[in-house]
Amino acid sequence: MLNKYARAFFTKVFTPVARALLKAGISPDVVTIVGTLGVCVGALAFYPRHSFFWGTVVITLFVFSDTVDGVMARMSGRSGKWGAYLDSTLDRVGDSAIFGGLVLWYAGGGDDFLMAGLALACLILGSVVSYAKARAEGLGFTANVGIAERADRLVAVLVTTGLVGLGLPEVVLTVVLALLAVASLITVVQRMLMVRRQALAETA
Repeated sequence: MLNKYARAFFTKVFTPVARALLKAGISPDVVTIVGTLGVCVGALAFYPRHSFFWGTVVITLFVFSDTVDGVMARMSGRSGKWGAYLDSTLDRVGDSAIFGGLVLWYAGGGDDFLMAGLALACLILGSVVSYAKARAEGLGFTANVGIAERADRLVAVLVTTGLVGLGLPEVVLTVVLALLAVASLITVVQRMLMVRRQALAETA
C-alpha cells in the first residue's frame, strides 16, 4: 500500500542525492551495504538499551538508502538481477535487526516476555512473508498479495517505537506488534493459497 503511493514521491526527493553520489563515484551497491549497516547499528546498539527514539532516528536516516540505491541504479543504467538480489537480501537483514533489537530489550532489561514474544513473532513471520513470495517466483508462480507488505510493517514499527521513546504509552507498541504479527500471518496464508491455486491449475 505504502509502496504504491510513496515511491514516486521519494524518488523525486532523493534524485538529487542519487545524482550527487554517482558524481562522487559511489556505486549503488555501496549505498545498499552502508544503509543496511546503519540500520543494524541503529537497531542493535540503541534498542537493546531502551533508547527507542534515537535508535529510530538513526534507522530512519539509513533506511532511505533503500530508495536512493534504486534511483542510482536506474540513473546509471546498472539496474539488474544482482542489484535486486543484494537489495532484497540485505532488506531481510535490516528488518531482522529492527525486531531483533526489540527482542533483546524486552527479553533482557525490559523484562517483558509478552513483548519479546510479539517482536520475535514479527521477526519470524516477516521473513516468511518475504520467503513465500521469493519461493513462489522461483517456482514460476506469483504471490503478489497480502495485507502486510514490508513498507507497511516497517513504517508501523518505526513510528510507534520512536513515539514510545518520546513517552507514548508502551501498550500502544504492544498493540502494534500484535497487529503486525497477525497481519503477517494472514499475508503468509494469502500467498500460500494463491500459489496453491496456481499449482492446482497447472495440474488440472
